[in-house]
Amino acid sequence: MAEHTSSSITIEAAPADVMEVIADFDRYPEWSGEVKEADILTKDTQGRAEQVRMLLDAGAIKDDYTLQYSWTGDDQVNWSLVKSQMLRTLDGSYRLSARDGGKSTEVTYQLTVDVKIPMLGMIKRKAEKVIIDRALAGLKKRVEAA
Repeated sequence: MAEHTSSSITIEAAPADVMEVIADFDRYPEWSGEVKEADILTKDTQGRAEQVRMLLDAGAIKDDYTLQYSWTGDDQVNWSLVKSQMLRTLDGSYRLSARDGGKSTEVTYQLTVDVKIPMLGMIKRKAEKVIIDRALAGLKKRVEAA
């Protein structure tokens, strides 16, 4: 099994408000930093994004990829890579846990990345950590500003 990286942050908003921002793929370019475009390709029977194409520009890494999303209730979303030019694996999840009587939310982001070009595991883990930290900070800023 591939190694993964995870991190958590507390956001001063209810879990439903946090999940609403996570599920709003059209607005990812406004807060996620490296995602320059996000287009929902298919939706599930509940109207939630199922496949999403994203255009990534993270400096040295630029890619056009598609992710498959699966939603577990209102407190977890998982994704896995469908296709990509540079990536072999991009699996991750957001898990939400209510805190302080539902007034705040602990968000745990887990990510596994593997690229098609050879790269040391230590460098991959560092890249995962940077991606996670930026995403969580952007998510927190976006949710709390709403």
